[in-house]
Amino acid sequence: MTQWRTVKAKKLLAALISLGWRTKRQSGSHRTLSRSGYPDFVFAFHEGEEIGPRMLARIAKHTGLEPSDL
Repeated sequence: MTQWRTVKAKKLLAALISLGWRTKRQSGSHRTLSRSGYPDFVFAFHEGEEIGPRMLARIAKHTGLEPSDL
């Protein structure tokens, strides 16, 4: 069983920002996030959209996100 749960995109973005990610540029709902030591990450979700456990696990591989960060 996975440790991840479904969260809203707004909460996920807030968690990434608290980890040190910052918005490098934005075009509509697509934001390019950057953080020292990581390649840029494109966050392409609308604020109210729900993100499931599988997608969260994929995002975590690229961003260093942990279930406890949410």
